Amino acid sequence: MILGQLFFFVFAGVMIASAVMVVGSRNPVHSVLFLILAFFNAAGLFLLLGAEFLAMILVVVYVGAVAVLFLFVVMMLDMDFAELRQGAQEYLPVGALVGLIILVELLVVIGGWTLDPQVVQTSAAPVAEGVSNTTALGQILFTRYIFFFQIAGLVLLVAMIGAIVLTLRHKENVKRQSIAAQVARDPKTAVEVRKVETGKGI
Repeated sequence: MILGQLFFFVFAGVMIASAVMVVGSRNPVHSVLFLILAFFNAAGLFLLLGAEFLAMILVVVYVGAVAVLFLFVVMMLDMDFAELRQGAQEYLPVGALVGLIILVELLVVIGGWTLDPQVVQTSAAPVAEGVSNTTALGQILFTRYIFFFQIAGLVLLVAMIGAIVLTLRHKENVKRQSIAAQVARDPKTAVEVRKVETGKGI
């Protein structure tokens, strides 16, 4: 029991410290690396809770795909982050308000859990005996929370399309393929037939 608590405090402490460094790092590459560290420690916390499927999903999906994608995007876009930080103070009151709301919600949840420990058992969905964690999670997601699951997928799709639209920039003096122009072209102007005499080149 003591060893489990020790691992919990180690994982939680490193995750909180790395999350703070994600926001506080001036180098965006360092921020992404601290984000990967936070994901690994969150996966360790899931393992301590017995949710091994969520831990593997966190490592495989977020660390293996999302965080690495962030790293490549940050390194390839070559943005001027000093210029972006100049307007960050304008959004500081809004960010502080959002952070305060999240803090109040967390305090309400933790306070309710402390005052009434049975509230977690009343809100939890019943799990059949002899069912693995992955099977139980799939049954709950695709039956009880199927609409929320689909809405989350649509939100992610819209976010992906928005990111593509925002980062898609057409540069000048770059030749691009036009399918409509290729299909609509006239064979008389597209091909030039020349008669070459035998033994002579063009």
